[in-house]
Amino acid sequence: MRIALVGAGAFGEKHLDGLRNIEGVTITSIVSRRLEQAQAVAAKYGAVHATTDLDEALARDDVDAVILCTPTQMHARQAIACMDAGKHVQVEIPLADSWADALAVVEKQKQTGLTCMVGHTRRFNPSHQYVHNRIVAGELNIQQMDVQTYFFRRKNMNAKGEPRSWTDHLLWHHAAHTVDLFAYQAGRIVQANAVEGPHHPELGIAMDMSIQLKSESGAICTLSLSFNNDGPLGTFFRYIGDSATYIARYDDLVTGKEEPVDLTGVAVSSNGIELQDREFIAAIREGREPNSAVGQVLDCYRVLGDLERQLQG
Repeated sequence: MRIALVGAGAFGEKHLDGLRNIEGVTITSIVSRRLEQAQAVAAKYGAVHATTDLDEALARDDVDAVILCTPTQMHARQAIACMDAGKHVQVEIPLADSWADALAVVEKQKQTGLTCMVGHTRRFNPSHQYVHNRIVAGELNIQQMDVQTYFFRRKNMNAKGEPRSWTDHLLWHHAAHTVDLFAYQAGRIVQANAVEGPHHPELGIAMDMSIQLKSESGAICTLSLSFNNDGPLGTFFRYIGDSATYIARYDDLVTGKEEPVDLTGVAVSSNGIELQDREFIAAIREGREPNSAVGQVLDCYRVLGDLERQLQG
């Protein structure tokens, strides 16, 4: 399986590190906004090709599939371009920043029959997999999820502290993780409400947001998001169920009493990004739909679109 990685920033390298651990995978092309960055990352990971032009990479015979780690605003257009070129594609979260664009990607996947997967990493973190397995086994029903997504990002910086060429978004990016995860664990979302704080004078986005969700099972979710939090960073999930309470912090899981949960054997790796990439590769090889296929996560973007209309109204 020969992969082109598009977007050689902080998250792109996380994928490249994960792909190194998957047997039979070769990184053949690196695409980045700056040629010197593409060349440096290509040298680090052994890729034979580096460019700033996605079309140049898509035209190569030694590229079977593409992983897109580019700015949100480019995801839908680039995913469609990959499928038009006959390449399987994994799009980092979010799939799009509008409901119309999300629908367009799904339609292109149906037309081509190619694998198109979205990087909803929470489906793959061992902590959330453990909870999901208990739900599927009938051992746990979610009553409530309480989620905090907190960053300190008052300037346009990426995870490495480097300047970004684009603006991140609490609703279309960070809320997408929890909206999809809640539906994955508790059922289709039937009610959604949102309020937001003041917009940043330079970035033009809300820096604080609160979202309420209700699923068809009756479970509820409260999500708090902030770019203003000067404290512990990341996303913290509290699952309140009918038979247990769990707190998930990325790939770690504890009970409501902070007792560690043994995740040994849940998956072949403790790295959610690597597990996500393993699913992408396996689905292509086996000719099946992957977990987090574009059609599976589409409803998340329906909800985000509804919330955006509420906030604009």
